[in-house]
Amino acid sequence: MSRLNITSLAVKNLRRKIVRSLLLFLSVTVVTGTLFSATIFISSMQNALKIGTYRLGADVLVVPEKYAADARSALLAGEPTSFYMNRDILEKVKSVGGVKKASPQLFIKPTSFTCCYNVNAFLVAFDPTSDFTITPWLEKNLKKPLSGNEVITGRGMPVMAGDQISFFGTLFKVVGTMEPTGIKFFDQSIFMTMDAAYKMAEDSKTKSMQPISLSKDEISTVLVRVEEGIAPDRVAIRIEHDVDGVRAMASDEVISTVRKQLMGLLKGILIISALLWILSLLMMGFVFYMIVNERQRELGLLRSMGARKKHVFGLIITEAVIISGLGGIAGLISGSAILMIFKDAILQHLKLPYLLPQMTFLVELVLGAVIFSLLTGILSSLFPAVLASNMEPYEAIRKGE
Repeated sequence: MSRLNITSLAVKNLRRKIVRSLLLFLSVTVVTGTLFSATIFISSMQNALKIGTYRLGADVLVVPEKYAADARSALLAGEPTSFYMNRDILEKVKSVGGVKKASPQLFIKPTSFTCCYNVNAFLVAFDPTSDFTITPWLEKNLKKPLSGNEVITGRGMPVMAGDQISFFGTLFKVVGTMEPTGIKFFDQSIFMTMDAAYKMAEDSKTKSMQPISLSKDEISTVLVRVEEGIAPDRVAIRIEHDVDGVRAMASDEVISTVRKQLMGLLKGILIISALLWILSLLMMGFVFYMIVNERQRELGLLRSMGARKKHVFGLIITEAVIISGLGGIAGLISGSAILMIFKDAILQHLKLPYLLPQMTFLVELVLGAVIFSLLTGILSSLFPAVLASNMEPYEAIRKGE
């Protein structure tokens, strides 16, 4: 009996009990779809955190003490905000032991983006002479610093290089867009020099119906890079001790908030997925056991007609592989569809960053999901297949009558 005949016979058997086959198919679909979509979701958030942390480039962020929560929300959820502190704090931070570099930034919440887009734009101004977060990107991609009213934007902004956008009555020219990071602070921000921001604020008094109150003595935050071999959290403690009225947050502390949320989410998903998988294995194993009992006469006749034990074993395993393979593919499709439909709503609720991993990882994940679904079918049918292959032909025929 050839492999082709076994496959053909397995397909006929599955068609004959279509309702039961569909239940097994749905069982594998639900388990595979749940695990696949959950893995992509968690991996995408971890990927965004990794890239966002790298792009941030700072070990410590120094902000006004009463605005620490706003700063954390701005960095993690990209919530536009405006708060200021005196520029003198920059020099005080530079003098703290363990600080290698310090650079100021300005956070400005615009009244609107344009008349045509519903985007929460966030204006971020940096100092080109001391910056170590945006300037490296400019040197690598634009090969020149920003000048005048030139800006670069995050990938989430609906603009392209060459476009012009207006804020507080001042027209800015977009000269580049950054790579996506999955973190709204970068993806939905417009980056300009601090000189351009201060001039925009000054001109807004005559050009804008909603002028911005900002002086050259004000900054929003100080980004700090610490010396090699010194823990950022220790430098943060020193800054808070030496500089009054500020909150120094180590970048690990900011990101750890999200990581804790992710770990809690991941544990919940893993527990649910494990329970679903165990229930699926038990249900499929029980169904295949019942199938073997129902088909004793048929299996006995196959043996009496010359089929060997391995053919009977292969028949049961083939039926399980067909169901689990098709269920796995359906799980991939349905899991991806559900993720696309509900992703934005979930992210909006959790306020977490999200960026799909590289294509190679996604391909590996798809292959892993298919293999997982096939293993589910094989494991669930293994014991019934062994029982079926060990049946004596005459005894099986007699019991099946």
